[in-house]
Amino acid sequence: MSDRTPADRFLDAAIDLLHRVRDEEAESITAAGTLLADTVADGGRLFAFGAGHSSLAAQDIVYRAGGLALMNLLAVPGVVGVDVMPATLGSALERVDGLAGAVLDSSPVREGDALVIISLSGRNALPVEMAMNARALGVRVIGVTSVAYATQTKSRHTSGTYLKDHCDVVLDSKIAVGDAELTLDNVPAPFAPASTVVTSALLQAVMATAAACLADRGIEPPLLRSGNVDGGHEWNGRILEQYRDRIFYRH
Repeated sequence: MSDRTPADRFLDAAIDLLHRVRDEEAESITAAGTLLADTVADGGRLFAFGAGHSSLAAQDIVYRAGGLALMNLLAVPGVVGVDVMPATLGSALERVDGLAGAVLDSSPVREGDALVIISLSGRNALPVEMAMNARALGVRVIGVTSVAYATQTKSRHTSGTYLKDHCDVVLDSKIAVGDAELTLDNVPAPFAPASTVVTSALLQAVMATAAACLADRGIEPPLLRSGNVDGGHEWNGRILEQYRDRIFYRH
């Protein structure tokens, strides 16, 4: 009988997934980081969107110490996290046709910007239409999703397509359909999701790539520092002022 605990098994599963994305998504990570660097260098703005728990990974790269100051959250009321009541409303809103267009029309997103869209399944109307409409505006799209869903589930968008079908770069999180890494004989459902861990790591790898790419071009990456280190507030004040026309989370 194995002496590995559920915690051991989950952490090992997460580590295995991280190894897979490191080895199998290296080319896509480089492409995504380069796309963001190109956008910054060309004067564009950066946005991130995710619905439900996918929004956690989007929030993780916005106004983040060690992160790019130009990354803005594209928030859709009712679907950012699980703070909406009832929480099931957020899931329902992801399936509403036309919502993405209304959000983009009232947002500062414009031609020449870049948008990171995070959706584990990539099958609901909101992320699919967000990608379609953004590209129609001349926005470059990076999609972070589990490609497995496109072969094992049915799209909920009228086009029958998935998020991955409407992106300039696709990052595959490798998460299995159902997002649960563990099973036990005496537990009736699979459990222990790893999508947040893996997706956040993927995106931080992209951010690191973008920063290094800018530096290689002789451009100082617009990075934020921790406010809990001496000089951090002064540093951030300089960055926020320098790029104030491309930062929307402070207005």
